Amino acid sequence: QVQLVESGGGLVQAGGSLRLSCAASGRTFSSYTMGWFRRCPGKEREFVAAVSWSGGTLYYADSVKGRFTISRDNAKNTVYLQMNSLKPEDTAVYYCAADSISYRSTLRRTDFGSWGQGTQVTVSS
Repeated sequence: QVQLVESGGGLVQAGGSLRLSCAASGRTFSSYTMGWFRRCPGKEREFVAAVSWSGGTLYYADSVKGRFTISRDNAKNTVYLQMNSLKPEDTAVYYCAADSISYRSTLRRTDFGSWGQGTQVTVSS
């Protein structure tokens, strides 16, 4: 089992930036795809971005492509989400998640088995 702790959320004006961090502990971080999901008010949780275990493949939802950047530092057991050009519709609780299978070669959005508690991001207009 892996423990995930997100940080970096907050209140920002539209057009601003935030950087979320997710610190992992409890298993070999570098072996697993890591992802960010979010739950917008009144909506289901949705996929935002993911980075493969090697860091070589990145995945993004269409709604954030070109504005958000996911990255990982395996030496620090941390995954990041840099969010630029934020919009009010990006307001959500953002969750860090870890894949349940190590060294997976493809993204399986439904197979993230470990989750953090979430961090609130609020974008004001």
